[in-house]
Amino acid sequence: MTDTPHRRGADRTEAIMRTTLELGQEIGYAKLSIEAVAARAGASKQTIYRRWSSKGALLLDSLLSLNEPGLDYPDTGDIVADLRAQIRAAVDLLATPPFGPLYKALISEAQHNPEVAAALNERFITPQADKTVARLKAARDQGQLSPGFDLDLAMAILSGPLYFQLLITQEQLTYEYVDRILNALFAGMRPSPRSSIS
Repeated sequence: MTDTPHRRGADRTEAIMRTTLELGQEIGYAKLSIEAVAARAGASKQTIYRRWSSKGALLLDSLLSLNEPGLDYPDTGDIVADLRAQIRAAVDLLATPPFGPLYKALISEAQHNPEVAAALNERFITPQADKTVARLKAARDQGQLSPGFDLDLAMAILSGPLYFQLLITQEQLTYEYVDRILNALFAGMRPSPRSSIS
């Protein structure tokens, strides 16, 4: 393959993002710095700052470069099974370094960095929420959910307990917890009186 300036630039970008993830995992986000990334990646600070305005922006790109956060929904025709599979995949991802610990750090950074917050919402949180709402809508159209149920609210109810446990109580997310959330939610979403799921 020809070594073009574009290819060299892409390789440098990949090396910087890989270094960011490695350092973030080793020393934690609080101690991570552009200077440390530049030194280990063999790049100048100016090169990094030309691409990313802050270490939060760099971390976001680095995490999304893993291609692991593509939490797509299966569509087996059973909305509960599909939600369970997708949420369990999210639980597995959040339990796996480097994504889990660094994603928590990124959410913390977003609380006081509007640029990072906007980028995180636009590039990860909103697309995932849209996938959830689309899958719920398909299930509602198939008669699996109550016709009048608020799908945006259902998405918030599904994700809220996960973020609460991940960020506030900092308890381990488990499959059993996911099942409890689904049971509680689907007691109100079913179009019929049935309130339990298998």
